[in-house]
Amino acid sequence: MRMAQTPCKTLYLIDGSGFIFRAYHALPGLTRPDGTPVGAVMGFCNMLIKIIEESSDGLLAVIFDSARRNFRHDIYPEYKANRGETPEDLIPQFPLIRQATAAFGVTSIELEGYEADDLIAAYAHHAVAEGCEAKIVSGDKDLMQLIRPGVQLLDPFKFATITPDMVIAKFGVTPDKVVDVQALAGDSSDNVPGVPGIGVKTAAELINQFGDLETLLANAGTIKQPKRRESLIEFADKARISKKLVQLAHDMPIPLPFSELIPHTPDMHALRDFLTQQEFRSILNRAEKRWGNGAPPPKKFDPPHASGITQTMWNDHDVPSAAPEMPAEPGIKNYELVTTQKDLDRWIAKIKKAGLVAIDTETNSLTPAKADLVGICLSVTPGEACYIPLQHQGAPLDLLSADVKPFVQLPLKETLEQLQPVLSDPAILKVAHNFKYDSQIFQRYGLNVTPFDDTMIMSYVLFGAQHGHGLDEITLKYIGHENISYTDVVGKGVKQKTFSEMAPEDVREYACEDADMTLRLYQILQPLLAQQKKMALYHELDKPLIPILAQMESTGITVDTHVLRRLSQDFATKIDALEKQIHQEAGQEFNIASPKQMGEILFGAMGLPAPKKTKTGAYATDAKTLEELSLQGHEIVNHILEWRQFSKLRSTYTDALQQQIVPRTGRVHTSFAQSITNTGRLSSNDPNLQNIPIRTEEGRKIRTAFVPEKGKILLCADYSQIELRLIAEMAGIDRLKQAFTYNIDIHTLTASEVFGIPLDQITREERRAAKAINFGIIYGISGFGLARQLGTENHVAAAYIKQYMERFPQLRTYMDETKKFAKDHGYVLTLLGRQCHMPGINSKNGAERGFAERQAINAPIQGTAADIVKMAMIAVDDLIRTKNLPANLLLQVHDELVLEVDQDAATEIAPQIKQAMESVMEMSVPLVVDTGTGPNWDEAH
Repeated sequence: MRMAQTPCKTLYLIDGSGFIFRAYHALPGLTRPDGTPVGAVMGFCNMLIKIIEESSDGLLAVIFDSARRNFRHDIYPEYKANRGETPEDLIPQFPLIRQATAAFGVTSIELEGYEADDLIAAYAHHAVAEGCEAKIVSGDKDLMQLIRPGVQLLDPFKFATITPDMVIAKFGVTPDKVVDVQALAGDSSDNVPGVPGIGVKTAAELINQFGDLETLLANAGTIKQPKRRESLIEFADKARISKKLVQLAHDMPIPLPFSELIPHTPDMHALRDFLTQQEFRSILNRAEKRWGNGAPPPKKFDPPHASGITQTMWNDHDVPSAAPEMPAEPGIKNYELVTTQKDLDRWIAKIKKAGLVAIDTETNSLTPAKADLVGICLSVTPGEACYIPLQHQGAPLDLLSADVKPFVQLPLKETLEQLQPVLSDPAILKVAHNFKYDSQIFQRYGLNVTPFDDTMIMSYVLFGAQHGHGLDEITLKYIGHENISYTDVVGKGVKQKTFSEMAPEDVREYACEDADMTLRLYQILQPLLAQQKKMALYHELDKPLIPILAQMESTGITVDTHVLRRLSQDFATKIDALEKQIHQEAGQEFNIASPKQMGEILFGAMGLPAPKKTKTGAYATDAKTLEELSLQGHEIVNHILEWRQFSKLRSTYTDALQQQIVPRTGRVHTSFAQSITNTGRLSSNDPNLQNIPIRTEEGRKIRTAFVPEKGKILLCADYSQIELRLIAEMAGIDRLKQAFTYNIDIHTLTASEVFGIPLDQITREERRAAKAINFGIIYGISGFGLARQLGTENHVAAAYIKQYMERFPQLRTYMDETKKFAKDHGYVLTLLGRQCHMPGINSKNGAERGFAERQAINAPIQGTAADIVKMAMIAVDDLIRTKNLPANLLLQVHDELVLEVDQDAATEIAPQIKQAMESVMEMSVPLVVDTGTGPNWDEAH
């Protein structure tokens, strides 16, 4: 139909139906005083007023689904047949969202027999035909097929443009081919059948090869893979039906002309009544400023392309400043044991109805690679939870009959098969505390859990290193409830049992409590992410990293036990020789491992300059004390430091690593912690593979023990001088930025600037000194500290620092401004907005305050480097998956990623990894990645 003549403007089409569900999960648990749920309504109002404020010269419409049944059911009656029931607390929000649309003066459109997506497609088609631009506000993947010149798709939460490249990354094809891929792969959420055995990746390969679906089906007989060929021939009609189901009806007539899509100034009386009734005070304030007594002019709305971390739509006032009230008091607990099929079916039905479940696994080991699943805990309502025992191995004694009775529990295999559809259902959100662990347990049993949220990582993103993020600690802090301790359940010491040895009834309350408190914490923490503007940091950086780390931990890395045994013996020989030499120099034998005996020998018998005594009255013999004595030329101290180094390397690595190989995999599996450091850096433990010394010969020898499996090779990709590049970027030091841009050696440049020597005349020693200055400045080094590193006088080192600051004055400005910001706020920020807290920054103790100031200078740099490395891990993982590269991420160590790749493909993969890592963030200073390959970690680095 021909539309009425209307000046051509940008047409904004809001996917109202799609947004409702996303907003519902983004802000759950928010209610009005009368108990009416309004979380989705609040999210919708925030999004709507944002678009109205920033696109006042455009046309605007909100599109809704009219009913579940539409023309697609005539094509395929089973369409969407497996959709679960709408959550009860979402149902009353549908009419409220329609009321909100009308109250804001925006037209809403729905049409019987069509879905909202069809209407959006039709309006976008007509807009382009009229020479207008259509901007679709939706996160629905099905709308990606509409992207083309003149039609943009905007994420409603991030307000970022979904680009064709992002579509290719998701579907493997350009937007115009998406429907062909969906027709082949099907869609379980909408019950679109597709072709059995063909997923998105395979579908994309076929469409890219043959061009389109019909050409593929016509030539299916030429496909070499038998199963694939047979499936395409047998299910060709299903593929054609599927295409009709996923293809949007863009050629349908539109129900309203463009002239009726001009937003009207809202009736403030009606809008005020509506927002007051919902208690949306901050939104009402924004509305009053705009349509009440003189609103400020709107800003131009120009959504950025989504690259790296994007800002969210929320502001500090869009969510209540206090956490929502819990639906149940902490003491209310209705915990049950699920041991019958009837009970399991009932809980599965509850989960489907709720659309959200808190989940926790109980196992017999803290190491996922060694752990067996003992039971599963579930909670969908605060105060209610269940425990499903699966592999309790003990057996209680029936005292009357003296017979051993097995525990009553459900069969493992069958129970997991029944839970799998729930755990993988995209419409059901799974919430866990430390999901990285639980996901590895489920993966071991063949279960894929998605989508998910993690309350531990939420807590860390919100509060950083201000406190720990274990479930017990934050439950006590934010709910005021003290959880049952693990040792209260299994006992302590020699009498401690494994979890699987306990009777299910004896662990019921402990297990259920974990899931219950996780759900309660989710309802508190999730809204705070929006309130504190940390949705992007959580959803785009820390959360996507969780499954990547889980996979790295599950994969592990091979160690050569022959190399470790040889090194252990070599270190033992050196330790023995050093021990004899130390005893000879001391004139008597003593226990070198005893700080007390060492202090008595060094400062008592030998009369070395004595340090202050510790609180116990013994002499201090810590590393710093001994290093100061070493600088004074005391040989025995040098030998003690060597003895300590070799002893630590042997006990921590060469001996310990042999014991940490998991028999089932033949590999070592470290654990990467996301929620410990103040700067966002990952830490490695059990074993710690990040602290192997790289600058010593012995440390490099230990790295030779880390090897790939047969037929593969290790590939290392390491950011070059990332912290120096970041200080140049963040402090705006033009001279250093130019050096990095034109690939001038930064240490040579620094030597030239500080020592006043031409670049081509800098000696190796002068460059080494400049390197110490460069890295020392980042960590706030003093003249005394630099003098110790360079082996020069204090006043000389102080003069170097002064000259450095004079040559690069922007650095002094950066330092002063950063310290001031830290003093004013108690924290500093990385480039991506992560808060690094500085608790001692305003201390009256000069030493404590000085330490905090040095931390404040370094933390934004180190924290941004850590964030960039996380972005690199996500980019590399995405590259491996989308291109199906024969490679696995194994380790992350400081600024370095270690991968295991097929030996024949290494030269092809390395430049792709390099390019992906160098492209994660746009800066005026280029990021540079060095790559290397080798038969062991040392040679690859």
